[in-house]
Amino acid sequence: MRVEVNGEARDLDARTLGEALELLGYGEARVATAVNGAFVPAAARCDRQLAPGDRIEVLAPMQGG
Repeated sequence: MRVEVNGEARDLDARTLGEALELLGYGEARVATAVNGAFVPAAARCDRQLAPGDRIEVLAPMQGG
């Protein structure tokens, strides 16, 4: 299905956000996620269904100050 990941159009064979993160190489990475602007906690990623055209944001924490 065609979705947008961090502003880039991607074709992913994933039904859930958790599956999409695995395919994108984020597996066990500690990241923050949102779908269509709504925060999705780590515990809910495997239950969050995706639909064509969804906008996924994946943010990694930054070090420093």
